[in-house]
Amino acid sequence: MKLRTIGRHVRESFKSIWRNGWMTFASVGAVTVTLLLVGVFYVILMNLNEVANSIEEDVTIKVLIDTTATPEQQKALETELKSMPEIKSVVFSSKDNELNQLVDSFGQQGEILKLYEQENPLNDAFLVKAAEPETTKQVAKKIEKLESVHLVNYGQNDVDKLFKIISISRNVGLVIIIGLLLTAVFLISNTIKITIVARRREIEIMRLVGATNGFIRWPFFLEGLWLGIFGSIIPITIIAILYKNIYGYLAPKLEGNFIQILEFTPFVYQVSLLLLLMGCIIGVWGSMMSVRKFLKV
Repeated sequence: MKLRTIGRHVRESFKSIWRNGWMTFASVGAVTVTLLLVGVFYVILMNLNEVANSIEEDVTIKVLIDTTATPEQQKALETELKSMPEIKSVVFSSKDNELNQLVDSFGQQGEILKLYEQENPLNDAFLVKAAEPETTKQVAKKIEKLESVHLVNYGQNDVDKLFKIISISRNVGLVIIIGLLLTAVFLISNTIKITIVARRREIEIMRLVGATNGFIRWPFFLEGLWLGIFGSIIPITIIAILYKNIYGYLAPKLEGNFIQILEFTPFVYQVSLLLLLMGCIIGVWGSMMSVRKFLKV
């Protein structure tokens, strides 16, 4: 395609946007609102995912060692645990350490438990983390069958509920984002459709003078592209400003905590690029759907 022809298509696309001012405003507004909602849901979803990953990584299986186990048997159990491919890490925790943690968990009331320091009734333990947090339950059941294991605990009910909530949140967020994107495509498609109907006579004249299908379609393609780009500018700006303020407020409060949110950069750049690409794609897609279905060439 010649440079002069490309310039003509670009000019025609901008002329069409200018001539159909109200429809352009409605279309850009629809894209803006949709991408803003998509962006907000995406930011929430990705941060929930980050928090979920942090929580998942913190899920620990506590393997209580039988009090009758000899040091050799404890060492054999540790070796066996570390050799299991499903296990990411194994850390030994002595019964004295377990007692100290128990005392700390009760606060001032835990001081009374220090009476048991001389005759500690607790078990030595291994703190185990699964390579895949979702397999924690299966790994725990496998460990239960090993020799010298007294009891295995990983907060069964709480962990199962946690993984279920995380899975539902991810799926619901994904469905909402897809629904919003399809809505934006539908709105842009209808806008372009109205433009095509209004310019049907012009299109017929272009066909009579020998214009090809591609020549006629290009301005509509570019028009959809511009609508998508214009519609993405405001959501990108709003989300960047909001997330900067939210991150500035939350990051210091979460410092040192195992729960973290995504850092402002490069996350905001990734979101901005994603919204810009989404705007371009839904704009072009909506335009091409209308041209293919309603432009009889």
